Amino acid sequence: MMILNLVLALAVLQWTAAASYGTSFRKSCLGFNATSFLTNSTLRLHEYVPANTTIPLNGMDSTCSRADQLFSVEACRIALTVPTTNRSSVIVEVFLPRNDAWTGRYLATGNGGIDGCIKYEDIAYGLSHGFATTGSNNGHNGTGGKDFFNNEDIVIDFSWRALHTAANTGKTLTKAFYKMDLGKSYYMGCSGGGRQGIQAADLVPQDYDGILVGCPALNFNYMSAWRASFYAITGAANSSDFVAPETWQGLIHNEVLAQCDALDGVQDGILTDPSLCLGIFRPEALLCTESNTADCLTAVQVDMVRRVFSPLYGVDGKMIYPPLSPGAETLATQRLLSGTPFSYSVDWFRYAVYSDPSWDPAAFTIADAAAAETKNPGNSVTWPSSLSNFRDAGGKMLIFHGGADQQITHLDTERWYNYLSVGMASRPSDLDTWMRFFFVPGMNHCSGGAGAWQIGQSGAAAAGIGYTPKFNVLAALVEWVEGGTAPGELMGTKFANDTVAQGVQYQRVHCRYPTKSVYLGGDAGAVESWGCK
Repeated sequence: MMILNLVLALAVLQWTAAASYGTSFRKSCLGFNATSFLTNSTLRLHEYVPANTTIPLNGMDSTCSRADQLFSVEACRIALTVPTTNRSSVIVEVFLPRNDAWTGRYLATGNGGIDGCIKYEDIAYGLSHGFATTGSNNGHNGTGGKDFFNNEDIVIDFSWRALHTAANTGKTLTKAFYKMDLGKSYYMGCSGGGRQGIQAADLVPQDYDGILVGCPALNFNYMSAWRASFYAITGAANSSDFVAPETWQGLIHNEVLAQCDALDGVQDGILTDPSLCLGIFRPEALLCTESNTADCLTAVQVDMVRRVFSPLYGVDGKMIYPPLSPGAETLATQRLLSGTPFSYSVDWFRYAVYSDPSWDPAAFTIADAAAAETKNPGNSVTWPSSLSNFRDAGGKMLIFHGGADQQITHLDTERWYNYLSVGMASRPSDLDTWMRFFFVPGMNHCSGGAGAWQIGQSGAAAAGIGYTPKFNVLAALVEWVEGGTAPGELMGTKFANDTVAQGVQYQRVHCRYPTKSVYLGGDAGAVESWGCK
C-alpha cells in the first residue's frame, strides 16, 4: 500500500510540475516582445498554442486549400510581416516549442509550385521533434502568380529572398526567446520547396547546416516551359483527338506495364527504373486496326503519346528538359494531361516573364521557353554548376525524387546531379561526402504511389514509421550533420492502402544515385530480395 501511495504521489508531483512548467511557458510566450528584436517588422499574431490544439486555417488564401492543422505539442506562435524592399514583404510564422522540449535545432519549411502557402503540416512535424520551426508565404499569398506582375521584387522574394528573410527572422527570435545560441539549422521542402533548398545552398550557403530536398523544381524556366508544352500536345479536353483521363489510366498505363513492368524482374505495377522503359516503349501497339476499333488509339493519338514521353527541345535543337517518366501518366491526368493549361506555367509567363496578362497559353511555342530562360525572372533558374561554398561551410544535403512523379520528372534531378558532378570536378564518391541523392521507385510527386514512399519527408509521410535515421530521412539528415554518419540507403515503407492502421504492406531499400535498385531474387515483397548496384 505504501508503494502504491508513493507511486501516486510521484505521479501527482510530475503532473503538478508539468502543469507548472506549462503555465510558465505560456507566460514566457505571451510576454515575449518579438518585434523588439527585429527591425521594421509588424506583429500579425502572437499566441500560446496548447498541446493537441487544432489551429483553424480559414484565414489563409482560399487557393491554398489547406486543412486545419493539429499541433500535438505546446508552442509559442508568432506571425510577422517583414519588409524586404519598399514594395515587397514576407509573412513569417515562427513556432517555438516548450523550453524543455527544444533540442537547440532550427528548421525552416518551404513552399510549393509558385505559391505562397505556408505548410503548417511541416511546421507541426518539426515542432513534434523539438525543432524551433518557421514557415513563410514566400512573399505573396495564394497559389497564383498575379502578384509578380510588374514587381520584380516579389519575384526575387519568391526566388530566394523570402526564405532567407524567414531564416534570419526565425533564428533571431529563437535565440532571443530561449536566451541561448542555436545548435544546427535545417531546411526541408519538396517540389518548389525543393528548388528553394538548392537555391539557398547556392546563394546563401550559411543559412543551413542540413538541407532536405524533395522532387526539386530545378531548371525552373525550362521546367515551366515543359509544363506549358503539354497543352499544345494534348489539345483541349473537348478536342476531337483528346485522350481522355480514363484512357491514360487504363489502356495506355496497362500497355506501359505490359511492355515495361517486367524489365526489373518483377511484375508488381512499379517501374523500378523508368528510364529503361523510355528506350523501348512503343505506343504503336495501341494503334487501331480494321479488326480493332474500340480499345485502341488513332494515329494522331499514338503520336501524342510518343510526344508526351519525349524530351522538350530548344530553339537550337538541344534538349532543354527530359521527358515524363512512363508510369507517371495515371496522375499526370490531373494537370499535365488534363486538356487545360498548367496554371503555374500560365502565371509564370504572364506575370513574371512577359508582364502581359493577355498572354495566351494556347499559343505557346519553344520561343517562349527561350524568352523565359533569357529573362530568368528573379534569378529563379536554380541550376547551379557548383555548391562548393555550401560544401566548404560543412553543409550536408539529402535529395529524394520519385520515379512516378507526375509533375516534375526525376530525370531532370539526375541530369542536374551529373551537371553538378562535372561542374565541381567531383566523382559520385566525392559528392557523397556532403550530398546524397536517393531515387524512390513508384513514388508520386513528393508523396503517395505504389512504391515504398514513406520516408519521413513530411508530417504525413512520417506517420507510423518513427523517427530513426534508418526509416526517416529528416532524422537521417540530423544524424549526418551532428553525428557524422551519412545514410548509405533509405528504407521506404508502404502501408496497405496507405493506412497505418492496416499495417505495413512492404518495405524496400532506396538506393543512393548513381546506384539503382536491383531485384536479387526470391519473395519480391521481402527487403532482402532487393539490393543496390
